[in-house]
Amino acid sequence: MLSTKRSRVRALAGVGMAAVVAGIGTVTFNASAAEAPIAAPAAVGPDARAVSIPGIPAAIKPPKGSKPIGAYVVTDGTQNYTCAVPAGATTGGYTAASTPEAQLVGTGGRIHHFGGPSWQSLRDKSLVTATKKAAGPDRAGTIPELLLEINSHTGTGILSKADFISRLHTSGGAAPAGSCTAGQVVKIRYGAVYVFWDAPAAA
Repeated sequence: MLSTKRSRVRALAGVGMAAVVAGIGTVTFNASAAEAPIAAPAAVGPDARAVSIPGIPAAIKPPKGSKPIGAYVVTDGTQNYTCAVPAGATTGGYTAASTPEAQLVGTGGRIHHFGGPSWQSLRDKSLVTATKKAAGPDRAGTIPELLLEINSHTGTGILSKADFISRLHTSGGAAPAGSCTAGQVVKIRYGAVYVFWDAPAAA
């Protein structure tokens, strides 16, 4: 049962990446020796940076003139929810924000996505953190598509020029319903495509 759900999430994420590829062109990245066994999705390259990605809801489009510098699909990921219990109560719900834990693969190799929220390249260790700027329409049972604005950079590499991140083609990952007790953590599998953008300098 679990393997079936996992396969479905990966399949949906693959469909999402296919849609991104259709919009911005098909270019593979140059894998390092450590990454060679990974079958990375084809995605954006330098010769396609000026092409926009269709289908992004208006509410979460990056700033006008932004260029995609990388696209990555979740190959294995969960949104982790910790039970929130109101003061004086004995039970609560999974109402607090989730913490991601995911492995991504795409144009620049592998990326680790974790709390912060943070994204770190496993190739060159460049790291960014970001905050939510806007969310797309709600969809039952699925985490929303997002536009995130990067607020910190660490190191030099693949992620150094990124200013915004789109979380697109999401599936799964929504908080579970029902009551829970303090300290309980639930990990919900999800799929998504992340696109990193280089925004034009402010005038």
